[in-house]
Amino acid sequence: MNTRMLALLVALACAPLCAPAWALDLSQAYQAAMEQDATIRATRAATAAKRERLPQARSQLLPNLSASASRNRNSLESTTPNFLGQSVTTNTNYNSSSEALTLRQPLFRKYQMADYRQAQAQVDDANAVLERELQNVAVRVSGAYFEALLTAEQLALVVAQKAAYSSQFDAAKKRFAAGAGTRTDIDEAQAALDLNVAQELEARQNVDFTRRQLQTLINRPIDTLASLNADKMELVPPLPNRIEDWAERAEANSPEIRSLKAQVEVAHYEVEKAQAGHYPTLDAIAQWSRNESDTVTSVNNRYTNRSIGLQLNIPIFSGGNVNSAVRQALADKERAEEALEALRRDLGVRVHHEFRGVTEGVLKVQALEQAVRSTEQVAMSNRRAFEAGSRTLIDTLNAEQQKVSAQRDLAQARFVYLISRVRLQALAGGHKTEVIDEINGWLMR
Repeated sequence: MNTRMLALLVALACAPLCAPAWALDLSQAYQAAMEQDATIRATRAATAAKRERLPQARSQLLPNLSASASRNRNSLESTTPNFLGQSVTTNTNYNSSSEALTLRQPLFRKYQMADYRQAQAQVDDANAVLERELQNVAVRVSGAYFEALLTAEQLALVVAQKAAYSSQFDAAKKRFAAGAGTRTDIDEAQAALDLNVAQELEARQNVDFTRRQLQTLINRPIDTLASLNADKMELVPPLPNRIEDWAERAEANSPEIRSLKAQVEVAHYEVEKAQAGHYPTLDAIAQWSRNESDTVTSVNNRYTNRSIGLQLNIPIFSGGNVNSAVRQALADKERAEEALEALRRDLGVRVHHEFRGVTEGVLKVQALEQAVRSTEQVAMSNRRAFEAGSRTLIDTLNAEQQKVSAQRDLAQARFVYLISRVRLQALAGGHKTEVIDEINGWLMR
């Protein structure tokens, strides 16, 4: 079965599964997911929220200006003895007011400086997490897209196999009616056809499921997908073709590595914040205040005061809280450093796996292409030999099954090769759309 015929069967097999809605290729699916995928939208919102951590920390180092004012109506009742020893009560009513303007500028606050640098690291972490999720969008969309294409291709193979089995079933009945065949041939053809019907139902269910998975990412209904054009597909090894180069690139550019490096910095500044509990703080303070009738002895008197100076706070003893906080922060820092080292090792393994998926995928696809050609020839030879009476029907059915298995393995190998290219690019922190655009050029619209 050639590529064009298989693509036609894919389209015919999948047409009843969806109502007409929207046809798309891989690039369109990727762009739609970038806009509509709920995971990436949630990550963008979380990143925007974490970016506000930086101006909040910076504000603690900038001047703080506050104003206060009060107005009061006072009623004073006083009782005093006179010279005759009698109590004399007097009532005094008066208004009082006060206004104050205070400017405070931190001069030395180790905690706030460490908090500001920590906020910078936390923003770097948030940006790296967003970049990682953007890379994962390409992987998730490509995986869902290729899975949908693979199930559609498997359905087409089952439909083609069903047509072949039906033809062989009819041939077996004709041969039996002519006295040249056996009842066993009819039963074997019927059994193969019945099994194929069950396989077709399962294949249609898989097509519907994978389509819905892709629809979830792009938040749009799908009519048809651009299928893979095997004639355009280029089986090329990774560039550069050295695993060491890809590992170095992943170490330098991987958003996962950048995220954990930023988390190590966050833990480092958390240690500094804990240690700041041992350090004094120094602020410059300027204040202007005005008071009128602020006490009973200064009724109708107004005072204006202007002051400027320094305020020093020195911690002496906090019950061991600071030392405990430092030990806790050091333990968290060690945890972050070990998590970074674990990620480095795991990243190397994943890069190696996807690199081998590309390099060995080229060889596997080429080998399976040859296997498909061979099994197609075997199936054709067995059909002709069965018609000539030199082969049994079971030989023909087995040859047909072998051909379909080779075609199914070839389709799967091609999509494994493609997704390995996408994953390798994502692990190395490369341009997100470069490999998507390249693969999109291999699709048949």
